[in-house]
Amino acid sequence: MIGNPPGSSDIVPGSLSVAPNSGAIDDLAGYAPRERPWRASAAVLLGLAFGDAMGYPTEFMTMEQIKTTFGPWHRMEMPLSSDGVVRVTDDTQMTLAVGEALAEITTSPRVTGGAWGAAQSLTPAQVEAALRRHLVTWLHSPDNNRAPGQTCLNACAALERGIPWQDATVISSKGCGANMRVAPVALVPGLTAEQRSGIAQLQAAMTHGHPTALAASDLTAHAVWLLAHGCALDDLLTQLRLYALQSRRKYHGDWLGDLSRKAGAPDPATYIAFGWDECLGALDKVAEALRAPDRDMDPSQAVGAGWVAEEALATALYCLLVVDGYRRAPIQRGAHSSGDSDSIAALAGAFAGALNGPKFWPDEWTEVLEYRDRLLALGRLWD
Repeated sequence: MIGNPPGSSDIVPGSLSVAPNSGAIDDLAGYAPRERPWRASAAVLLGLAFGDAMGYPTEFMTMEQIKTTFGPWHRMEMPLSSDGVVRVTDDTQMTLAVGEALAEITTSPRVTGGAWGAAQSLTPAQVEAALRRHLVTWLHSPDNNRAPGQTCLNACAALERGIPWQDATVISSKGCGANMRVAPVALVPGLTAEQRSGIAQLQAAMTHGHPTALAASDLTAHAVWLLAHGCALDDLLTQLRLYALQSRRKYHGDWLGDLSRKAGAPDPATYIAFGWDECLGALDKVAEALRAPDRDMDPSQAVGAGWVAEEALATALYCLLVVDGYRRAPIQRGAHSSGDSDSIAALAGAFAGALNGPKFWPDEWTEVLEYRDRLLALGRLWD
């Protein structure tokens, strides 16, 4: 996500009405994880960075300009800077902020006693404080010069002032800055499903307070977790839809505090259901587009431009599924799009890495990747 799209504006929840006759389903069977022959953390983080880098130069370009400059989507190469580096955007930078915040508190003997299982003892206060520190550090980094989104900048500046995060966040925004950075939450060993959901929503809510930003972040993290734990591609949308239905009216009060009241919702369940309903609609768009898949169609035309959180997730899922997760095609397809191409391709890369494992990405890309050492350090820690 670089800057804000032309003519874009924050999305206001409005009345936060929810769809009738679509109450939570409490008796759905949970997903039973299946073992992959690898641990996926490094592959997910590298895939996100590679997608981010490939989509960096195409954002704000028309399809005609992209085709003229880069040729067909399936022939896109990894762009290199003048000094031979694979450069990324704020999407990867903020992913590192989230990942390193979680690594700091889950490996501290003071917090966890050195055991991954003790990660389950993490509290919302510990997570919030670590995220605040690392987001403010990102805000002042000299490398934070990739035209980041204004919502993230404003919210992080408010977090620096020490005010409660519910007052710092931009309540009306559901921009994709909420979920382009959430993948690390799915990778931390020892977390319970409740913690993964709460942390995914909290890290989004600290900058983007719209309920759809929270739901889309939770669903994005769950997609990474599913793929890293053996979910087949042809079952992915079904599992995501079941998860959304199960989560639909579940407000994580321990993690979110009084955010729903500050958003003007009549009650917490109505607030969060609004976001899940928009995500369910986005999943429906993916399913509809895949009924007559066209690999050569602009993904932003097929599903959505990706400037907002639920569209970034949906279009990235489409980019993964329309090419059957094949090799590097998901990030090529995501980068070769008319919408928020770096965020779409970044999420598609995270999904592809979770699906295909650490040998999936070319060594020659990894060797010259910006932030390579930090990304691989997280991978080693969690793998």
